[in-house]
Amino acid sequence: MLRDPSIKYRPFPTIDLPDRQWPSRTIDKAPRWLSTDMRDGNQALIDPMNAEKKQRFFDLLVKIGVKEIEVGFPSAGATEFDFINGLVRAGSIPDDVVVQVLTQARADLIARSFESLEGARTAVVHMYNALSPAWREIVFGMDRAGIKKIAVEGMSRMREEAERRPDTDWRFEYSPETFSTAELDYSLEVCEAVLDVIEPTPERPIIFNLPATIEAATPNVYADQVEWFCRHISRRDSVIVSVHPHNDRGTGVAAAELSVMAGADRVEGCLFGNGERTGNVDLVTLALNLYTQGVDPELDFSDMDAVIQTVEHCNALPVHPRHPYAGELVFTAFSGSHQDAIKKGFAAQAKRNDHIWNVPYLPIDPADLGRSYEAVIRVNSQSGKGGFAWVLEQDKGLKLPKRMQADFSQHVQAFADQVGRELTAADIWDVFRSVYAPEGGNGPFALVDYEEGRSAPGQERRFTGRIRLNGEERRISGRGNGFLSSVLDALREDCGLVLDIEDYHEHAIGHGGDAQAAAYVECRTADGRTIFGVATDPDVATASLKALLGAANRADAAGGQAAEKTLSLADS
Repeated sequence: MLRDPSIKYRPFPTIDLPDRQWPSRTIDKAPRWLSTDMRDGNQALIDPMNAEKKQRFFDLLVKIGVKEIEVGFPSAGATEFDFINGLVRAGSIPDDVVVQVLTQARADLIARSFESLEGARTAVVHMYNALSPAWREIVFGMDRAGIKKIAVEGMSRMREEAERRPDTDWRFEYSPETFSTAELDYSLEVCEAVLDVIEPTPERPIIFNLPATIEAATPNVYADQVEWFCRHISRRDSVIVSVHPHNDRGTGVAAAELSVMAGADRVEGCLFGNGERTGNVDLVTLALNLYTQGVDPELDFSDMDAVIQTVEHCNALPVHPRHPYAGELVFTAFSGSHQDAIKKGFAAQAKRNDHIWNVPYLPIDPADLGRSYEAVIRVNSQSGKGGFAWVLEQDKGLKLPKRMQADFSQHVQAFADQVGRELTAADIWDVFRSVYAPEGGNGPFALVDYEEGRSAPGQERRFTGRIRLNGEERRISGRGNGFLSSVLDALREDCGLVLDIEDYHEHAIGHGGDAQAAAYVECRTADGRTIFGVATDPDVATASLKALLGAANRADAAGGQAAEKTLSLADS
């Protein structure tokens, strides 16, 4: 690279538009959408789509609600022509969908394009020729007058071909190609000449497409160009201004949005931004940007994974895992601080009475796109306690108390460092079971059965039960001011185990007759160690008892045989 790129490259000139209006405008409705996937996008593929793939793509576009579809370049070859003509002859075009085709400004190619659409109810034929100095001087070796003549003669031939086929409602589109790098006054001059040929009306408007064939400047410059054109073109009520941004600078989406603010009525692009070089503007991102601002994009991406599957099949190109809104990882957090914020955001969302979406790091509800919440937080060595807890909650319904999350995270972190990969929900559950044995597991203490009662209202609770201690069945009993305190009394008196319960939580998993109770107990030992227990059971009292025995097993595993230890007691 040059140390001084100014000796080779020149900055793009700005537009003299001191009273520009677009910066103060907002987009409050969707533009008209034109998909160019089957034409511009198809031309960008290493292996162009065959008829089966083109039909599948067409069906997808119709399904998600695209009403204007550029179905091909019929003069490019027999495959293109036959597919387009087959759509018409088979009656496959819905009444509310308008198809269009592209042609260069040559008489034979124009005629071929009209032939491909004969019999259609409504159709658009789109003609283009390049106007900018580089194309005029380098590619064509022509002056302004010569290029303008091509446009006028081509559009005249378009009108003649349409008049020969009165059974179709023909519409016209003209692109002053390379608009983004052409002189504005010259683009206007050529389009005014085209207006004189077509003589559009408000009922039958012409489409002027203003392509950013090369994205050569910042998006605000393109917006200035579009606003200037919208202000200066005559018969504006008979003109649909369309934009076709490319993405050479990586700002195609911004250029499209600003151009709509500048007065454009219509946006041409491809799903996920496919197109030659760095691609056409991405219609998915544009539509969902509107959606997140409360504007109906009039396109349906509620089954995003199905859309991706079809596009990847037809284009043989992957959708990047970080692609806005659509990528596999765009709603996924690995970072511990991100996971914590998202987890708290979902909890706050569930408590609010309104439906306004407000979750940190998630500009859109994944469920609106058919995505599950299970994939929002994924775990690796970079993750924190909130991430591990989220996965357990989503997979098993367990809502770990905060201090238990911190305890558990140490074990998961050690496992993640050991294996050096992303952890699955199954991995996390295996670690959880090995640490806390929520289903019983191995240990000196195991429940056989129990009874509880109260001597009289307001009096102490009584607990009587049978447990196995180191494989030997033992009957125990105790009293306390609550169920857990009576169990602790029994363990102290009959087993020599003394624990201090620091915290206790419980909640339901599921609803109705199949609901389970989850109980969590935090205990403290005499030497200051903290021990956690957790268990589930259809009965909440049984779950809490099992959780306490689980803590006893952990205390034993950490400090020797429980029956031989004396731990400090503080009643629950």
